[in-house]
Amino acid sequence: MNIGILGSGMVGKALATALVNKGHNVVIGTRDPGKLAEWAATQGENLKISSPSEAAQHAEIVLHATSGQAALQALESAGAENLKGKLVIDISNPLDFSKGFPPTLFVKDEDSLAEQIQRAFPEAKVVKTLNTLTADLMLNPGNLNGGDHTIFLSGNDQDAKNEARAFLESFGWQDIIDLGDITTARGTEMFLALWVRIYGSLGKAHFNIKIVQ
Repeated sequence: MNIGILGSGMVGKALATALVNKGHNVVIGTRDPGKLAEWAATQGENLKISSPSEAAQHAEIVLHATSGQAALQALESAGAENLKGKLVIDISNPLDFSKGFPPTLFVKDEDSLAEQIQRAFPEAKVVKTLNTLTADLMLNPGNLNGGDHTIFLSGNDQDAKNEARAFLESFGWQDIIDLGDITTARGTEMFLALWVRIYGSLGKAHFNIKIVQ
């Protein structure tokens, strides 16, 4: 599958490595392709570094993995026409580190970053997922507790959520909970307030939650 990644930081690189290892053709879109040249040379021929617009144009699925502060600008750089009709998996979180750690959220309660993205790009099919755990586990759930932990989906388009579910299952996700429409992303984004406190207590990011019924 052709997959575009918007975001060239830790999350984007972790996703790209997992995708390439699974045999997907990946284009990372970034404003500064040169900064990834050395790393990209270690990833094989199925990875290309290019502009955000080329990454989105190339993609059957777009993974949005920029920082929350850069989200709308990055997607604008990708181009609305290049996102039209496509599944856009939004992994970003509205974290504000301007006052240090722990961060606050720059949008919450009555809105979410995922909703802002869907409003700004109404013809894209935005699904919020993978934003509640560390990058190394996102597409490698088996690296923790044999994969027996929980991930969530939020989105307005049921077909897009089904496509996202199948994508996640292909990487070994077993416990996937569909929370409902895109407004339910408020909950998973606000979970980051708890996530950073757990991170501070454990001293590591290699953890997730499991919903037990």
